[in-house]
Amino acid sequence: MLSRPLFSTSWILGRFCNYKCSYCWPYARSDNIDHQSLDVYKSTVDEIKRQARANGFDEFHWSFSGGEPTAYKQLNDLVKHLDEKESPYQSIHMTTNLSPGSKWWNTWCKNTEMLQRRSITASFHDEFAKEQEFGDKCLQLMYELVHVTINQVMVPEKFDELYARMERFHSRGINVTLKPQSDPTASGIVDGYTEDMIHKMQTGFPQRSNGEDVYQIALYDADNTEYLFDQAERFNAFGFNKFTNWSCNAGYQSVIIRGNEVKRSYSCHDVSLGTLDKFELFTEPMRCVTPSCVSSADSKIPKCK
Repeated sequence: MLSRPLFSTSWILGRFCNYKCSYCWPYARSDNIDHQSLDVYKSTVDEIKRQARANGFDEFHWSFSGGEPTAYKQLNDLVKHLDEKESPYQSIHMTTNLSPGSKWWNTWCKNTEMLQRRSITASFHDEFAKEQEFGDKCLQLMYELVHVTINQVMVPEKFDELYARMERFHSRGINVTLKPQSDPTASGIVDGYTEDMIHKMQTGFPQRSNGEDVYQIALYDADNTEYLFDQAERFNAFGFNKFTNWSCNAGYQSVIIRGNEVKRSYSCHDVSLGTLDKFELFTEPMRCVTPSCVSSADSKIPKCK
């Protein structure tokens, strides 16, 4: 997003989830199916592209999450709609518990093969998932050239057990992420981590692809010295997520969709940009008015001070 005209959409399709993890945020899941119709979603995709192109962005990144995005029955039809001949580059990302079977993932791979890059954050939840099967699905996707990272919420009371499992996944050639458990307000991390635990989350398991280190985030100081991070999740582990009064491209080069609401970002205290049937993007970068970014989807958007 710093070097190319890429517009990012981070989209919570609904809060319905087929898992009920003990450490999940109270508002992050629901037992009620709350998805919109396929026609509404298709129209939203088309309108995002129209307004983004008016801002000068003709490449697109789509990130779907939930709840559990694969629980949306028409998800494969929606991702097929992303394909069109006008964009020189499109990518897709999904955060999922990887619960569908291998056949479903074969269909997803087929329906997204026209996109230039595909990636998945596979959230492992040991209360429901089986380690061997989960790892096998990751390798299945990687064989189809999907970039896969296993995401593990490092519950303090189970830290050593979870870390050992991530070591096993990593030994199978799968990238892993160690994510701090957020407090109920999602504005900080829970108590209970030792200094050693925090250090492991900050530095453990650097992202690699084909034997090379992967860097997705670049920071520049006043002297234009460059600092590289492998992933935006490191921001919260280091506590580097406070950007009040910075100029931020959220709402101009990116948008967040949560249910029927269209926002500048998950964290933003700004008023909404609208709803799925009517919303307006910013036509220029705007100042941040929010104490902290609670999501890596927010903190990774280009911003300067």
